[in-house]
Amino acid sequence: MPDERRAGVLYAFAAFGFWGLTPIYYKLLPHVPPVEVLAHRIVWSVVFGAVFVSLVRAWPAVRSAVASPATLGKLALTAALVSTNWLVYIYAVVNDQVMSTSLGYYINPLVNVLLGMLFLGERLGRGRALAVALATLGTASLAFELGGLPWISLTLAFSFGFYGLIRKRLGLHPMAGLFVETLLVAPLAVLALAWFVLQGTSSFGLDLRTSLLLVLAGPVTLLPLLWFAEAARRLPLITIGFFQYLGPTLTFLLATLVYGEAFTPAWAITFVLIWSALTVFTIDSVAMRRKLRRLAAASEGS
Repeated sequence: MPDERRAGVLYAFAAFGFWGLTPIYYKLLPHVPPVEVLAHRIVWSVVFGAVFVSLVRAWPAVRSAVASPATLGKLALTAALVSTNWLVYIYAVVNDQVMSTSLGYYINPLVNVLLGMLFLGERLGRGRALAVALATLGTASLAFELGGLPWISLTLAFSFGFYGLIRKRLGLHPMAGLFVETLLVAPLAVLALAWFVLQGTSSFGLDLRTSLLLVLAGPVTLLPLLWFAEAARRLPLITIGFFQYLGPTLTFLLATLVYGEAFTPAWAITFVLIWSALTVFTIDSVAMRRKLRRLAAASEGS
């Protein structure tokens, strides 16, 4: 329905736009150690997560996940992956490596293609093979210039890629899954916060502004996920695929135009190759979807 699609587009803009501008939030907390920010993000995600789970009526999915040892074991693994992703992202932003986070999330869709081939038996057609090759060449070019692999970008891309792979197999409601994940690592987060208090270095309570910003780590984590879930419910997957490039594009613009990170020739070559890879990937995805539609129409006609 047109109204539903319009709502889906607005939700997609909100979700991916918010994710793309998230560095602004973490740039406001340069005086707080990344581990402490991560701990607050986990704890306040549990607190606000209970409210969000109620809003989307996902408590049955939460109870089902908690009651299954196999599901809990997989969610413990995804919790470790997403916590690693969050920590590396926070570290990168507060250490003036916002461009590296942008590159990581540009690479992520191509990592998903590679993981789908390796673990789900998906075929890698010529178009997607070319896209992966271009992305690999771009990463190798930057590694050669830097004298080492771009670990921040690769860690973000692969941690989120494996996270998505496992969560896809679980088929769990996104809000319910994140709530259980944060609940599983919450004890470690509480211990970390207690350690900061005992050391006398806790940033919470330092001043009202810092404390409020740390509390906001919960909504900053959950709101875009809720919007994404609403967008995914209303829009085709291919449309969501187009929107996923909005986030890293906004982050790239922040890095170069707002935070003044150097866009050297090495970075330029890498991004040109990555953007070329994503263009090939998108064209191939659209062509594949049209082919499937024609086959479906022909099947129905017969």
